[in-house]
Amino acid sequence: MASISPISSRTSSAQKLAPMKARASGTVHHLANKAGFRINGDAPWDIRVIDPRFYRRVVMEGSLGFGEAYMDGWWECDRLDQLFHRLLVVDADRHIDSWMQWRLLRVVMRHALFNLQSSRRAFVVGERHYDIGNDVFETMLDSTMSYSCAYWLRAATLEEAQRDKLDLICRKLELQPGERLLDIGCGWGGLARYAAEHYGVEVLGITVSKEQQKLARERCAGWPVSIELLDYRALAGQFDKVVSVGMFEHVGPKNYADFFAIVERRLKDTGLFLLHTIGNYLTPRKLDPWMDKYVFPNGRLPSATDIAGGVEGRLLIEDWHNFGADYDRTLMAWWENFERGWPRLADKYGTSFYRMWKYYLLSCAGYFRSRQGQLWQIVFSKRARSGVYRSVR
Repeated sequence: MASISPISSRTSSAQKLAPMKARASGTVHHLANKAGFRINGDAPWDIRVIDPRFYRRVVMEGSLGFGEAYMDGWWECDRLDQLFHRLLVVDADRHIDSWMQWRLLRVVMRHALFNLQSSRRAFVVGERHYDIGNDVFETMLDSTMSYSCAYWLRAATLEEAQRDKLDLICRKLELQPGERLLDIGCGWGGLARYAAEHYGVEVLGITVSKEQQKLARERCAGWPVSIELLDYRALAGQFDKVVSVGMFEHVGPKNYADFFAIVERRLKDTGLFLLHTIGNYLTPRKLDPWMDKYVFPNGRLPSATDIAGGVEGRLLIEDWHNFGADYDRTLMAWWENFERGWPRLADKYGTSFYRMWKYYLLSCAGYFRSRQGQLWQIVFSKRARSGVYRSVR
């Protein structure tokens, strides 16, 4: 048998890989042309490829490979927010899914067959996201520690916009002194303290994050506010008003009906419930794989159909307010704060975390700018509540 030299073997492998690399490069360039950016162009939204393995990684691994390649330094872009705006305006995420349907099927089946937001998994997102370090969130957020979309109708700064959002919620709930307010997913206690301080209510806030609970208790000390580490399914008692801000994204479609049924039981007949949530413009089959792995494990954004179906026969929709464009501005303000404060965090968290967090914030800004993403505040009541609800803006 004739021997094969290592050189000829390597040459053969390279020749076999060359067409594959060319196809991958062509596929990515085609998508770039469709979305209105260039590979190795000089516009701020153009991609500069550092490592040529980038093309095959994107074609083979989709959005997960795209994000991980950025974290690994395989490509650069001066304005990720503008890049993602262009990608999502043309629904590039759906085009990428079509390249790798066999992998997509596995992800979709995982979401379809398993309850990824069960009570047993409820604390996973707290441990892997909200507990990463309060210093990250204190650097990024305003003084109220509000980690949800601000309301920019009249505000000029993030601080003003978040306080306007908190007050808008309190007015929509028609809070009165002496009432009991349940805050499902209370974060670091910003709304709980604001409602207690400015509207004279007693508040029970619940969270699945130990770090949030610790800091929220410190921030709410001296006010009639209790912060508990608790899954919403373990709640007891009744409340005059109920609110949930930026938590419904972690509930999941298999639990929507149960979530609204629990709110219905905890809400007094004369009460109001306000849901503040990100919404997707269509019903998604899955969470973005990169976001699922690095930011919000087991999350799932609801659609309008999801919410309407979950609440049907339980609560009445009194008001539906969409200000999704305000999330773009909020995320850009968070990014500016994070970038400004990064030198204080760099030694503790490192370059990979910086690139991951930058990708997270700016890709989300592009998501809302493209209008795939919405932000909804929805007010609900029970049928037993009399009178006409007057919308507040």
